[in-house]
Amino acid sequence: MTRFNVLVLNQVSAKGLSRLPAERYVVGADIATPDGVLVRSADLHSREIPASVKAIARAGAGTNNIPVLAMSARGVPVFNAPGANANAVKELVLAAMLLTARNLAPALRFVAALDPREAAMEKTVEDGKKAFAGFELAGHTLGIVGLGKVGCLVADAAIKLGMDVWGFDPHITVDAAWSLPAQVRKAASVDEVLRQSDFVSLHVPLIDATRHMVNADNIGLMRAGAVLLNFSREGVVDEAAVLAALDAADARQRLGWYACDFPSAAVNAHRRVVALPHLGASTSEAEENCAVMVAEQVRDFLEQGHVHNSVNFPEVELPRASPFRIICATSNQSNAGNQVADAVRAAGLTIAGMSSVSRGDLSYLIADLDAQPADDLMSGIGGRPGVLMARRL
Repeated sequence: MTRFNVLVLNQVSAKGLSRLPAERYVVGADIATPDGVLVRSADLHSREIPASVKAIARAGAGTNNIPVLAMSARGVPVFNAPGANANAVKELVLAAMLLTARNLAPALRFVAALDPREAAMEKTVEDGKKAFAGFELAGHTLGIVGLGKVGCLVADAAIKLGMDVWGFDPHITVDAAWSLPAQVRKAASVDEVLRQSDFVSLHVPLIDATRHMVNADNIGLMRAGAVLLNFSREGVVDEAAVLAALDAADARQRLGWYACDFPSAAVNAHRRVVALPHLGASTSEAEENCAVMVAEQVRDFLEQGHVHNSVNFPEVELPRASPFRIICATSNQSNAGNQVADAVRAAGLTIAGMSSVSRGDLSYLIADLDAQPADDLMSGIGGRPGVLMARRL
């Protein structure tokens, strides 16, 4: 039985690590030649990733701390845990909506500054509370940009709170579409969401297309006093544009609040900014869910070659047709997948079952053979032009 070494960076939930059985996995923070790497926030761009690494998994959704393109070139899948922390993020978004609608942040600062020894404290409270009068969520409109797992959960919760909901996502998946409440009204663009909403919540990855998605050109479309919520990635919002909108001289263009999970020197000091310290996935439940998901994904890949929730490999699962399995990642332009199949047949082996799937510039093949492939066949496959990785399972 093959044994695998898994390097764990950061603190990963023990419940997740328990999915890697001790009889087959050596798991630890001090492993020189790991087969797999489990990571949360550690920056892999700044460290050498050993040639032994066959899979990397982040116990979270974003993979900005992993050199995904470099791993693709090495034939290494990068896994994440989409949706595992969705409920935690949803609840934090709801908390931020309530914080801003009811002016709770300045109200808390007001109370913290009171002197409990002052005889007139009760009167000070009664006189001061008028400054913090807010409004209820029911009857107001929430706009959501990005209708993945988190966006759908936020939409459902907002509807149950009596809100109207608009949504925009040009790349919505079939699964997400099935989970989306029927009451969500479809917007045609980000601009329409900004124009229609009292609250706008962003739930998109940070890529070139979403960087500064809310910016100086469109933030003025938001309603006076509207609340912008960013619990996705810092860069999807232009902070300079947000600050200008918060301080707009014309009250008809003034943003009411900006709530985010990304403190920065630019926004922290503003009295109408609620900046939280990256709390989105910081619940014990979310950390366990993420750890369990990525540990199982890495195990399934190392043992079976299956790929689920990878950011750079296609989704693949193949029921075993024999005990002898090979996997291979190739450049999509090289036609190497067909060459691999030809090499197997030329070696006198029969393919009992096979799946070959492409994603972007990369193809991935799983093949079950009628006998164990020899070392020279595997080295021959691995040495072919366009082959990024070839492994016998």
